[in-house]
Amino acid sequence: MAAAKRNDFRLSFLGATGTVTGSRYLVEADGKQVLVDCGLFQGYKQLRLRNWAPFPVAPASLDAVLLTHAHLDHAGYLPLLARNGYRGPVHCTPATAALSRILLPDSGHLLEEEARYANKKGSSKHHPALPLYTQEDAQACLRQFAPHPFDAPFALGGTSVTAAFRHAGHILGAASVTLECDGTRITFSGDVGRPHDPVMRAPAPLAATDILVIESTYGDRLHPTTDPQEELGPILSRVAARGGVVVIPAFAVGRAQALIHLVAQLKANGAIPKALPVYLNSPMATDATALYHQFRGDHRLSTAECDALHTSTTVINTAEESKALNRRGGPMVIISASGMATGGRVVHHLKAFAPDSRNAIVLAGYQAGGTRGASLAAGASSIRIFGENIPVRAEVVQLSGSSAHADADELLAWMGAIPVPPKRVFITHGEPAAADALRQRIERQLGWEVTVPDFRDTVDLHAIRGGLRAQT
Repeated sequence: MAAAKRNDFRLSFLGATGTVTGSRYLVEADGKQVLVDCGLFQGYKQLRLRNWAPFPVAPASLDAVLLTHAHLDHAGYLPLLARNGYRGPVHCTPATAALSRILLPDSGHLLEEEARYANKKGSSKHHPALPLYTQEDAQACLRQFAPHPFDAPFALGGTSVTAAFRHAGHILGAASVTLECDGTRITFSGDVGRPHDPVMRAPAPLAATDILVIESTYGDRLHPTTDPQEELGPILSRVAARGGVVVIPAFAVGRAQALIHLVAQLKANGAIPKALPVYLNSPMATDATALYHQFRGDHRLSTAECDALHTSTTVINTAEESKALNRRGGPMVIISASGMATGGRVVHHLKAFAPDSRNAIVLAGYQAGGTRGASLAAGASSIRIFGENIPVRAEVVQLSGSSAHADADELLAWMGAIPVPPKRVFITHGEPAAADALRQRIERQLGWEVTVPDFRDTVDLHAIRGGLRAQT
């Protein structure tokens, strides 16, 4: 991709097209190149291979990076971008910076650990297997972070472009990002949270914008109105009654804390036995949980409820303690990262407990295609773990009401409250069916001009600003 010229005003979609991962958008304005989000591709192998391909622009040519939030599908490629030459600032909210200090080094550590395990077992086609990046790479990129408060516009150094973060709900620090250049506003929704999430605050109303890039994770479905307690409580009770183990793959930031809060409520109201052991086996989730006290403005929990996040589970710290859980009998509940079972300690727990019909695997979030979580949700009789086919005899349950993403109606309501319709909407961050379903609803219900871009499409924003149809 050619370097930006002073008169260029373009938007390129370098990820999150046809998939819910790899969020990366390149804005070229005022002769500068600004990257919004820098995520990892996850799921199907052909998507994961994009992480190893050369970045579409020279990392050293980028002038700024802005993050909507800290989840790895939005921020997980940063260590590699920095290692390969990016030296500019990484703009984000304070909570996103704090979470990134936890998530990125942990990601590097897991990548190194998986490479070591693959080399030990000979389960990789590559000899030797190498990590995408290391923990040291992740630590190094953190020095480039530049936190900014919500609702406080700031200039991107050396340009006429300004940026601002607005609350998006979803997880601590999550934001929608608005860039303004020569009077034109471009808003990137990031991951939009739910208006009535039991833990996170509601997303701030969408401010006036000329161009909107909207996520569509749940663009083709509605979340049920089921009370999460009424959904999870019976699962935990019946598995405990048969002496089984409940394994819950959970995103270490967001879902893990919501689940801990839910389990604490279930114990408090007697819906599950107070003596049922619940283990949080994710050092990253443990560290992230501590931030709920620090960033009280991002969520709805009281001080007492924040305290309960620490006291209602037993924290597993070491690898030896984690291995010991696999030798321990039920009943017990294990909450462990990662949420789509793509890596981390939960994979070892699945290997240990999936073959036993007394046990249960509870999926508590979106499962992207090509992940172990998606295979489990689809009813797979076995899953591939460390080069082995592991039989799945455990009960598999997908919680229907626990998502941290807005559903289709909630996305339409969030967009529809904007004071003036945008000139163009681009739908990203969704599987093809979800993105197209949301496109149809926006066109029919809101009457807006909307496009679902393809991977590496580039749009001339001058054309949209002038009211003309953009060229791709």
